Amino acid sequence: MSKKNIDKLLIFALGGVGEIGKNMYCVQYANDIIVIDSGLKFPEQDMLGIDIVIPDIGYLTENRDKVRGIIITHGHEDHIGGLPYVLKHLNVPLYATKLTMGLIEAKLKEANLLGTTNRILINADSVLSLGSITASFFKTNHSIPDSVGVALDTPEGVVVHTGDFKFDQTPVNDQYADLHRMAEIGKKGVLALLSDSTNAERPGYTGSERSVGIEIEEVFRKAKQRVVIATFASNIHRVQQVFDAAAATNRKVTVIGRSMVNVVSIASELGYLNIPDGMLIEPEEVNKLAADRVVILSTGSQGEPMSALTRMARSTHRKVDILPGDTVIIAATPIPGNERDVGRTVDELFRIGANVIYGPGSVTGVHVSGHGSQEELKLMLNLMKPKYFIPIHGEYRMLRQHGLLAESVGMAKEDIFMCDIGDTVEIQNGVARKGSKVQSGNILIDGLGVGDVGNIVLRDRKLLSQDGILVVVVTLSKQDGKILSGPDIISRGFVYVRESEGLLEEANRIVTNTLTKLMNENVNEWASLKTNVKDVLGRFLYEQTRRRPMILPIIMEV
Repeated sequence: MSKKNIDKLLIFALGGVGEIGKNMYCVQYANDIIVIDSGLKFPEQDMLGIDIVIPDIGYLTENRDKVRGIIITHGHEDHIGGLPYVLKHLNVPLYATKLTMGLIEAKLKEANLLGTTNRILINADSVLSLGSITASFFKTNHSIPDSVGVALDTPEGVVVHTGDFKFDQTPVNDQYADLHRMAEIGKKGVLALLSDSTNAERPGYTGSERSVGIEIEEVFRKAKQRVVIATFASNIHRVQQVFDAAAATNRKVTVIGRSMVNVVSIASELGYLNIPDGMLIEPEEVNKLAADRVVILSTGSQGEPMSALTRMARSTHRKVDILPGDTVIIAATPIPGNERDVGRTVDELFRIGANVIYGPGSVTGVHVSGHGSQEELKLMLNLMKPKYFIPIHGEYRMLRQHGLLAESVGMAKEDIFMCDIGDTVEIQNGVARKGSKVQSGNILIDGLGVGDVGNIVLRDRKLLSQDGILVVVVTLSKQDGKILSGPDIISRGFVYVRESEGLLEEANRIVTNTLTKLMNENVNEWASLKTNVKDVLGRFLYEQTRRRPMILPIIMEV
């Protein structure tokens, strides 16, 4: 009879479930916490002025002495982008593969954290002893090299996190997914599987990256003038294919966009990109070469307003213009929420007279996903044969669909856990159930401010963006409470002053009458004066304009 464990195994996500991005998953047994990934996500449209969003790590900072390390599965922003913020508050060892570590180090250098962070290189054969938990790894295919899945051997059993994956039988870099090791892990027994749900709604298989290379080369051959190709900077396989196609069609390549320049230099330095000698040229040299001898590799596949492609489409790029007859390839699918920006960029490119190849409607397959479709997700479930299943990495509908796929390969519904961020799955003596929630949420980053913009500030920004602001400035006399100057009314984003003189004069009169009446009644507390002015003026303006501007009364005493 095995002795019963008094400790529980906890599995929870601080980001990455019910959303795309800011991936962060935690496995805790007794006094040992292992964190997998530390990503960011880009703001939603109602997050006005916010630059990026990272997970709330309050639970981890409270339990910092228990955190044994952060393991990173691969080098995409939604898995490494939060590290410069997280490591400031949680200085724990960091484990990552060679390329992933190279990309992380560039971020840490910018944040002045390189010297203080304990960085440990791993590969697919590494075994780490982290307190009561042992971590081992297995190779996966994704749209960036050096991607791994993680197997955590805990006293309760093995927890597997797949990382982002697909099964590419003909990978560009000949790095095959280690199916044997996955099957071995499954054979020994998997207690819980956390698996990537990004493409859970997509039937069939995801195409091989190799097929994209053939298509890109074909487009390069047919293009009569320059070719501009925009893709994710971190999709190193795709970047390699651009260089290969350029070599095959005798074109030179220039790289523009800060993140693309960074990734190309790091990846080629570490040996993950093979660039023939003399192929790279500076952006300034583009116009000196014949148009059919040039390829421009750029950022901006998501239509980001400040990206290289968007600036070229608007003819505001300092070094490169797109000319009528150029071919532009957008080799990426829009992330949910970015469709409008991408559409706008494509429109502007067509206006210039470019030949644009983009999106699922394009004749050529210039993009395949880095995530497995339904048949590959089923294969992972069948290889691992987990006792419990937690779909991760995706919006809720994707997680739900992944849960249904698990049922279709024979898992019982009660063994599949749909989680939101902060939800815990507790496993004790082999039995799993939903546990209590841990602290979780979004930390918003605006400029240098981390977490100083919350719901109230966002609400104010929304108000200001919708109805504007009205500032009322009044100077009162200390002696007798009479109005010495004002009220002066300043309008920004509410009405155009020169066209609304009548309205503002009436508002002025109302404020004067209100203040005089209050003074006569001996009300001289500033809070009461301000509240009354706000209420009376707010009612009047709403009756006249059906708008509710933010009203800021400023009262001074002399």
